[in-house]
Amino acid sequence: MNFLLKILKISLSITALIIGLEILFEGLQFEEFLKFETWLIYFFYSFILTLINGSYFWWFGAKIRWENANLRKVLLGAFGSVVLTLIGYFFCRLLHYVVYEAMPFQEFIAREKMVFYLFPLLFTTIISLFFHLIYFYKALQEKKVKEQKIIAGTASAKFDALKNQLDPHFLFNSLNVLSALIEESPEKAQKFTSALSKVYRYVLEQKNKELVDLEEELKFAKTYMDLLKMRFEDAIVFNLPSVLKNPGSKIVPLSLQLLLENTIKHNKVNSENPLEISIVEEDRKLVVKNNLQPKGILRRGSGVGLSNIKQRYFLLTDRMVEIDNANNIFSVKLPLLTKIVTMEKQEPVYVQQEAYLRARKQVKAEREFYGNLTSYLIVIPVLGLFNYLSYSEFMWVVFPAIGWGIGVFFHGLSVFNHNLLLGKNWEERKIKELMQKDKNN
Repeated sequence: MNFLLKILKISLSITALIIGLEILFEGLQFEEFLKFETWLIYFFYSFILTLINGSYFWWFGAKIRWENANLRKVLLGAFGSVVLTLIGYFFCRLLHYVVYEAMPFQEFIAREKMVFYLFPLLFTTIISLFFHLIYFYKALQEKKVKEQKIIAGTASAKFDALKNQLDPHFLFNSLNVLSALIEESPEKAQKFTSALSKVYRYVLEQKNKELVDLEEELKFAKTYMDLLKMRFEDAIVFNLPSVLKNPGSKIVPLSLQLLLENTIKHNKVNSENPLEISIVEEDRKLVVKNNLQPKGILRRGSGVGLSNIKQRYFLLTDRMVEIDNANNIFSVKLPLLTKIVTMEKQEPVYVQQEAYLRARKQVKAEREFYGNLTSYLIVIPVLGLFNYLSYSEFMWVVFPAIGWGIGVFFHGLSVFNHNLLLGKNWEERKIKELMQKDKNN
C-alpha cells in the first residue's frame, strides 16, 4: 500500500511537470490544460511508466543488493530501466490510440515514429541514471561505514582479549616462582607473597589501559625484578636508565613485565654466569636486551608474551616492535609513544582536526560542483539535440542552458570562495581581520 501511494504521488508530480513543459515549450492551449481528459491521459502515461520503473527499481535493489553492486551492474540496471520504459511507453500509446481513441491497429503502427519515443528515452535515461548512481553511491558509503565499524569493533574486542591474557598469565608465572621459593626458603616465600600482592595490584590497575607512562612502567619493572631477585639473588644483573631522555613517553602496559618474564623463562639463570638484563632508550625506542644463555630443553609455551606485545602495538600504532638476535645478544625494541594530556598540547590536535574537517567539507563541495558541471555538459547538448529533432523552429533549449549555466557559474564562485566584487577568499580574510581586531581590543 505504501509503495502504491508513493507511486501515485510521484505520478501526479510528473504529470504536473510534463503539462507545464507542454504549455511552456509546445504551446499547449490553456483550454486544453483545464480539461480533465488532458490530465487523465498524461496521468495514465505517468502512472504506468512510474509503476514499471518503481517496480523494476525495487526488484533490482532486492536482487543484487545495492551494497554488493558495482558500477557495471548499476549501468546495466539503468539500461534495463530505459528498455522497460520504451516498451511500456509503446503499450501506453497503443492503449491510448487504439483502445481509447479507436484508431485501427494498422494505422497506429504505420504512424509510429522514433521521434515519439525520443523524449521518454532522454527523460528516463537521465532520471534512471541519476537514481541508480545515487543509490549505488549511498549504499557504497554505508558499506564503507559498516566495514569500518566492524574493523573497529573487532580491533577493540581483540585488544580487550589481549589485555585479559595478562591477568592469568602473570598470576600463573608468579605462582610458579612462589612454589619454587616455598621449597627453597619459606621466609623468602613469605616476603615474596607480600611483595606479590603489591605487584598484582598494579597489574589489575594497569591492564585495562591502552598506554601507561614510561616512568611508571619502569618503576614497576624494578619492583618485579626485585621479586625475582628474592629467588635468583646474584644470578641476575638488572640495569635501568638513571635519567629518562623522553620522560613524557608512554608504552603498552605490562610490556616490560612480559619481556622480563620471557627472559627468565628462556635463559639459564645461575651465579656462575649471571643473566644481565638492560633497559635503555634509543631513538624513540625502549630497548630491552639480555645476554643469550639459552636453556638446553625448553618446554613449548602458549606464546602469550612477545605475541601479546606485538599485537597490542599493532592495534595502537603503525610503528612495529623490533626483535633482534645477534652477537649473542637478544633485544626487543618497543616504540615510545606519545599521548596528549595537557590543554596546551591538545590545541594542535584540535587545529589539525578543524583543518581536516574544513578540507573534507571543501572536497565534498567541489565534488558536488563538478557533478553539477558534468550534468550540465551532458544534459544541455542532449536537450539541444532533442530540440533540433522535435521542434527546430523554436530553440527553447536556450532557456535551460542560460538558467542552469548561471546557476553553475555562481555555484563555482561559492565553492572556490571567490567574490566578483571583493576578490578571492574575501570571507576568510574578513573573519581573520575581525578576530584580530577583537583580540587587540
